[in-house]
Amino acid sequence: MSLLPPITTLPTLPPPALTAALDLLFEPTPDLHALVLPLLVDPFPSYPALLSTIRDRLHALVRAANHPHHPDKKRALHGILGSHPRLGEPREGVLSEQSKREQRNLKAGGGGGGEAAEAEGRELARLNREYEEVFPGLRYVVFVNGRGRGDAMCDIALDRARKILAEDTA
Repeated sequence: MSLLPPITTLPTLPPPALTAALDLLFEPTPDLHALVLPLLVDPFPSYPALLSTIRDRLHALVRAANHPHHPDKKRALHGILGSHPRLGEPREGVLSEQSKREQRNLKAGGGGGGEAAEAEGRELARLNREYEEVFPGLRYVVFVNGRGRGDAMCDIALDRARKILAEDTA
């Protein structure tokens, strides 16, 4: 059973219920709420249609954020993009249910424990810092879905290798 309300009921729901529905789909952030809540007064035929509209709105925000006369748009974009928690680190505030499950798994090290899990945690923290030095205000995001720290770190390494290869062949 889905926790999401039926798509046809969205226009009739009060703002707190709409915010709760958005927070099931995305990391909770006031910037995303401000961007998307006005869309929800109109009916959508399906959640994929709603997500497509949100994607279009986010693309428009990216274009506006690149304009020097719209620093508020850049701040909002960074607020949305930076709302995802760092991989394997506790986060103050509210997490989406999916992120709570993923972070629990990453904290556990995917089944390992003791010194190995602590070493993986330190390495993941280092990788997070390196990524954020290159992309300030952003988080490295990977679909964890039950995988452990080692798998997440392999994804980061593969992503880096692809970028290095792309630079070498360009």
